[in-house]
Amino acid sequence: MSLDYFSTIKKIFFIGIGGIGISALAKMVSSRGIEVSGVNDEESPKTLNPLRELGAEIFRLDQVKAELPEADLYVYSDAWIYREPEILKKARTTDKPVLSYFEALGEFAKEYKVIAISGTHGKTTTTAMVAGILVDAGLDPTVIVGSFVKKFNSNFRPGKSEWFVIEADEYNRHFLNFHPYIGVVTNIEADHLDYYKDLDDIKNAFKQFILQSEIAISDYSKYLDKVPKLSVPGEHNRQNAAAALSVADILKIPETLAQKSLAEFSGTWRRLEKRAETKEGTIIYDDYAHHPTEIRASLHALRELYPKKKITIVFQPHLYSRTKALFGDFTLSFGDAEKVLFLPIYFAREDNDESVSSHKLAQAVRLQGVDAEAMPDFEITEAYVKTLNLGKNDVFVTMGAGEAYKVADKVFNLA
Repeated sequence: MSLDYFSTIKKIFFIGIGGIGISALAKMVSSRGIEVSGVNDEESPKTLNPLRELGAEIFRLDQVKAELPEADLYVYSDAWIYREPEILKKARTTDKPVLSYFEALGEFAKEYKVIAISGTHGKTTTTAMVAGILVDAGLDPTVIVGSFVKKFNSNFRPGKSEWFVIEADEYNRHFLNFHPYIGVVTNIEADHLDYYKDLDDIKNAFKQFILQSEIAISDYSKYLDKVPKLSVPGEHNRQNAAAALSVADILKIPETLAQKSLAEFSGTWRRLEKRAETKEGTIIYDDYAHHPTEIRASLHALRELYPKKKITIVFQPHLYSRTKALFGDFTLSFGDAEKVLFLPIYFAREDNDESVSSHKLAQAVRLQGVDAEAMPDFEITEAYVKTLNLGKNDVFVTMGAGEAYKVADKVFNLA
């Protein structure tokens, strides 16, 4: 797409507008005076209501299937390649450009000095930490992050400076849509093996990302001893904070200011987020962890916080391909929990694969000495959790990249 055409866009239609990343881009273009509309296949108040307040029209699926609204540009979420491919086909029959979320974000990013945070783990929290430091330093950045940052209660922050802080996802080589001023790699592990061939293929993608960055940060270990006491738990968050300090150093932000910002960092939505404490004393958390390394890190952090409490997990595996490829690692990830309930695998963009299941995963986890059960659906899981009589000695955690959090919503009336 030419820059000339991009500058003339007056109306954008978002396919899958309720997604956590794409909804942030919709807010961003709306803040520029571009008319925003879109379709989502389910009601998602946390992402859709703020857009409605900005004047965005959200269409139902049946409306869009009948007639696709006119726009100067169509932007789609990756999930919709699999969910509703006919809508994308219809968009491509128009004479207007059709871009993925990250392709479109890459176009808008060309106007800024970009700080892009990538990595297998920790990129959401690190992005939020970096954004917080820049805000506190008066640099007034524009920010897009794949979660709701508590500091500004949104996945998008409009800024008036040249700085743009973004979370850069490696899936489908999305992060190669950016040519950052600063590119951060928090870590690299095997993941997204439904797309990448192997770990070497993943490393090659990250090498290209580093080559596309004017300044690249991949080793931030020397900043670990400068990390202040954090309010978010876990060694993984100390690592995230060290990466954020390395960015602050490059930007010549005073170290004491950056440390103060990190000490006050209150976290993001669904990243080891403490949601509530019941009248019986049960502490409820929600966490986005869906890779074995993330699960271990989160549970270890909780065990440090609550060494004598019983930790009960409701975990929803994310993707058949990830569960299958990392099956052995998953079985070793729940050692800090006393009880794990496995919801059916969240298939997202994949077809059913009967060679792997939550039932098989629960069996394997039991062999590691952890009380684990596979649950057939959400309703039965909710009913079962109510029978556990959780009290002051319990921590209850919903975990996964899918919809496990809805169990706590229903059981503890948190929605």
